[in-house]
Amino acid sequence: MWAGLTVSAQKVVLKTNLIHDVTATANVAAEFKVAPKWTVDISGDLNAWTFSDNKKWKHWKLQPEARYWLCETFNGHFVGAHLLGGIYNMGNWNTGFTLLGTDFGQLKDYRYEGWMVGAGMAYGYHWMLGRHWSVEAEIGLGYVYSRADKYECPRCGDQLEDNKPHHYVGLTKVAVNLVYVF
Repeated sequence: MWAGLTVSAQKVVLKTNLIHDVTATANVAAEFKVAPKWTVDISGDLNAWTFSDNKKWKHWKLQPEARYWLCETFNGHFVGAHLLGGIYNMGNWNTGFTLLGTDFGQLKDYRYEGWMVGAGMAYGYHWMLGRHWSVEAEIGLGYVYSRADKYECPRCGDQLEDNKPHHYVGLTKVAVNLVYVF
Protein backbone atom coordinates (compact mmCIF):
# COMPACT_ATOMS: atom_id res chain seq x y z
CA MET A 1 0.00 0.00 0.00
CA TRP A 2 1.60 3.27 -1.17
CA ALA A 3 -0.89 5.76 0.32
CA GLY A 4 1.48 6.82 3.13
CA LEU A 5 4.36 7.64 0.74
CA THR A 6 3.60 11.05 -0.71
CA VAL A 7 5.91 13.85 -1.74
CA SER A 8 4.46 17.33 -1.77
CA ALA A 9 5.87 20.52 -3.20
CA GLN A 10 7.91 22.95 -1.14
CA LYS A 11 9.01 20.60 1.61
CA VAL A 12 12.66 20.25 0.55
CA VAL A 13 15.14 22.59 -1.16
CA LEU A 14 18.79 22.29 -2.25
CA LYS A 15 20.97 25.36 -2.60
CA THR A 16 24.44 26.77 -3.10
CA ASN A 17 25.87 30.01 -1.70
CA LEU A 18 27.08 32.04 -4.69
CA ILE A 19 29.40 34.12 -2.48
CA HIS A 20 31.21 30.98 -1.37
CA ASP A 21 31.33 29.75 -4.97
CA VAL A 22 33.26 32.91 -5.94
CA THR A 23 35.88 32.14 -3.25
CA ALA A 24 36.36 28.57 -4.59
CA THR A 25 34.62 27.14 -1.53
CA ALA A 26 32.53 24.10 -2.45
CA ASN A 27 29.22 24.26 -0.60
CA VAL A 28 25.79 22.74 -0.50
CA ALA A 29 22.77 23.16 1.74
CA ALA A 30 19.54 21.27 2.20
CA GLU A 31 16.50 22.71 3.90
CA PHE A 32 13.49 20.76 5.16
CA LYS A 33 10.02 21.93 6.14
CA VAL A 34 9.26 20.59 9.64
CA ALA A 35 6.11 22.58 10.53
CA PRO A 36 3.80 25.10 8.79
CA LYS A 37 6.19 28.06 9.40
CA TRP A 38 9.39 26.23 10.41
CA THR A 39 12.29 24.78 8.44
CA VAL A 40 15.68 23.30 9.29
CA ASP A 41 18.63 24.25 7.07
CA ILE A 42 21.92 22.32 7.09
CA SER A 43 24.84 23.73 5.11
CA GLY A 44 28.38 22.53 4.60
CA ASP A 45 31.48 24.23 3.14
CA LEU A 46 34.82 22.87 2.02
CA ASN A 47 37.83 24.79 0.75
CA ALA A 48 40.77 22.40 0.35
CA TRP A 49 42.88 24.49 -2.00
CA THR A 50 46.21 26.24 -1.66
CA PHE A 51 46.24 29.27 -3.97
CA SER A 52 49.15 30.98 -5.73
CA ASP A 53 51.99 32.23 -3.50
CA ASN A 54 50.99 29.56 -0.94
CA LYS A 55 47.87 31.50 0.13
CA LYS A 56 45.65 29.34 2.30
CA TRP A 57 42.01 29.74 3.30
CA LYS A 58 41.51 26.01 3.85
CA HIS A 59 38.54 25.01 5.96
CA TRP A 60 35.51 22.84 6.35
CA LYS A 61 32.43 24.03 8.21
CA LEU A 62 28.96 22.74 9.09
CA GLN A 63 26.19 25.21 9.92
CA PRO A 64 22.73 23.96 10.96
CA GLU A 65 19.97 26.55 11.33
CA ALA A 66 16.35 26.60 12.51
CA ARG A 67 14.21 29.12 10.60
CA TYR A 68 10.87 30.74 11.31
CA TRP A 69 9.08 32.08 8.22
CA LEU A 70 6.92 35.19 8.69
CA CYS A 71 4.53 34.37 5.80
CA GLU A 72 4.95 30.83 4.47
CA THR A 73 7.90 28.48 4.17
CA PHE A 74 10.30 29.17 1.28
CA ASN A 75 8.70 32.54 0.51
CA GLY A 76 9.42 35.99 1.90
CA HIS A 77 11.00 37.03 5.20
CA PHE A 78 12.51 34.63 7.75
CA VAL A 79 14.54 34.76 10.96
CA GLY A 80 16.87 32.03 12.09
CA ALA A 81 19.15 30.75 14.82
CA HIS A 82 22.27 28.87 13.73
CA LEU A 83 25.21 26.93 15.10
CA LEU A 84 28.54 26.46 13.36
CA GLY A 85 31.62 24.35 13.72
CA GLY A 86 34.68 23.46 11.72
CA ILE A 87 38.43 23.46 11.27
CA TYR A 88 40.74 25.80 9.36
CA ASN A 89 44.29 26.43 8.10
CA MET A 90 44.78 30.07 7.01
CA GLY A 91 47.75 32.21 6.12
CA ASN A 92 49.70 34.36 3.63
CA TRP A 93 46.79 36.77 2.91
CA ASN A 94 47.54 40.50 2.82
CA THR A 95 44.17 41.73 4.10
CA GLY A 96 45.32 44.64 6.28
CA PHE A 97 42.05 45.23 8.14
CA THR A 98 40.61 44.79 11.62
CA LEU A 99 36.96 43.89 12.16
CA LEU A 100 35.35 43.98 15.59
CA GLY A 101 38.61 43.34 17.43
CA THR A 102 39.95 40.65 15.08
CA ASP A 103 43.14 41.71 13.24
CA PHE A 104 42.95 39.92 9.89
CA GLY A 105 46.21 41.65 8.91
CA GLN A 106 48.07 38.98 10.93
CA LEU A 107 47.27 36.50 8.15
CA LYS A 108 50.03 38.13 6.07
CA ASP A 109 52.95 37.03 8.27
CA TYR A 110 51.51 34.09 10.22
CA ARG A 111 49.61 30.89 9.59
CA TYR A 112 46.83 29.74 11.92
CA GLU A 113 45.63 26.16 12.16
CA GLY A 114 42.73 25.34 14.48
CA TRP A 115 39.06 24.70 15.12
CA MET A 116 35.96 26.82 15.80
CA VAL A 117 32.45 26.60 17.23
CA GLY A 118 29.81 29.31 17.40
CA ALA A 119 26.21 30.45 17.30
CA GLY A 120 24.25 33.33 15.85
CA MET A 121 20.97 34.88 14.76
CA ALA A 122 20.06 35.66 11.16
CA TYR A 123 17.58 37.47 8.95
CA GLY A 124 16.84 36.62 5.34
CA TYR A 125 14.51 36.92 2.41
CA HIS A 126 13.52 34.32 -0.20
CA TRP A 127 12.40 35.35 -3.71
CA MET A 128 10.54 32.77 -5.81
CA LEU A 129 11.58 33.03 -9.47
CA GLY A 130 9.52 30.17 -10.82
CA ARG A 131 8.11 26.78 -9.92
CA HIS A 132 11.47 25.28 -8.96
CA TRP A 133 14.01 28.12 -8.84
CA SER A 134 14.51 30.79 -6.18
CA VAL A 135 17.09 33.21 -4.81
CA GLU A 136 17.66 33.80 -1.13
CA ALA A 137 19.73 36.40 0.74
CA GLU A 138 20.71 36.08 4.41
CA ILE A 139 22.91 37.83 6.94
CA GLY A 140 23.74 36.57 10.44
CA LEU A 141 25.53 37.93 13.49
CA GLY A 142 26.91 35.92 16.36
CA TYR A 143 29.81 34.65 18.41
CA VAL A 144 32.62 32.23 17.49
CA TYR A 145 35.07 30.61 19.91
CA SER A 146 38.24 29.35 18.30
CA ARG A 147 41.52 27.72 19.30
CA ALA A 148 44.48 27.76 16.94
CA ASP A 149 48.18 27.06 16.71
CA LYS A 150 50.14 30.04 15.37
CA TYR A 151 53.09 29.48 13.00
CA GLU A 152 55.97 31.80 12.09
CA CYS A 153 55.34 31.97 8.36
CA PRO A 154 52.62 30.79 6.01
CA ARG A 155 54.51 27.71 4.83
CA CYS A 156 57.37 26.38 6.90
CA GLY A 157 57.93 28.31 10.11
CA ASP A 158 58.18 27.13 13.67
CA GLN A 159 55.13 26.98 15.90
CA LEU A 160 54.94 30.18 17.99
CA GLU A 161 51.80 29.58 20.06
CA ASP A 162 49.96 26.40 20.99
CA ASN A 163 46.16 26.16 21.12
CA LYS A 164 45.60 29.89 21.73
CA PRO A 165 41.93 30.82 22.32
CA HIS A 166 40.23 33.57 20.33
CA HIS A 167 36.80 35.17 20.72
CA TYR A 168 35.03 36.71 17.73
CA VAL A 169 31.78 38.68 17.64
CA GLY A 170 30.46 39.72 14.24
CA LEU A 171 29.23 38.27 10.96
CA THR A 172 28.67 34.52 11.18
CA LYS A 173 26.67 34.11 7.98
CA VAL A 174 26.51 35.96 4.66
CA ALA A 175 24.72 34.23 1.83
CA VAL A 176 23.20 34.78 -1.58
CA ASN A 177 21.81 31.36 -2.37
CA LEU A 178 20.67 29.90 -5.65
CA VAL A 179 17.83 27.59 -4.61
CA TYR A 180 16.17 24.57 -6.25
CA VAL A 181 12.76 23.73 -4.77
CA PHE A 182 11.48 20.15 -5.07
